[in-house]
Amino acid sequence: MAGRRVIRLRRSLAGPGPEPVWPAGIRPIPFEPERHAGQVHALLVEAYSRGGGTVEPFAIWWPSLRGDSEYDPALVFIAADGAGEVLGVAQCWTSAFVKDLAVAPSMRRQGLGSALLHHAFRVFRERGAGEIALKVDADNPSGALRLYRSLGFEEVEAYRLD
Repeated sequence: MAGRRVIRLRRSLAGPGPEPVWPAGIRPIPFEPERHAGQVHALLVEAYSRGGGTVEPFAIWWPSLRGDSEYDPALVFIAADGAGEVLGVAQCWTSAFVKDLAVAPSMRRQGLGSALLHHAFRVFRERGAGEIALKVDADNPSGALRLYRSLGFEEVEAYRLD
């Protein structure tokens, strides 16, 4: 059967959750669109260059993102080093959906993806969401599916995209 296999996952936000644990030297910073949009896009391009997703060229991606009815700059969670380089992003929609999660290759397997997601869980809990969802390519080479399952995400459905 042709096409990508996509898995939709969901996680309950009931009850308190753990606080994010940020890797040494990394901290969450507020997303400033004028300052960070290019860095976020570059990180997504790098993250998806080995598979697991796609991202349009910046000239298409940024206007499309900004113009989406579910876009809220307060839901673009970024983490940076002391020099301000964006090393991780969780781009979420207002519907408590994680649109993109990307971590720089140099920071993988150090807890940054988990920290970004725990941060998102807390924000959506505070906004009154009962659950959070996302989609992932079944063949994502970055270990994303393993990460999501370790954080309590459960499969809702799987389907193929042609």
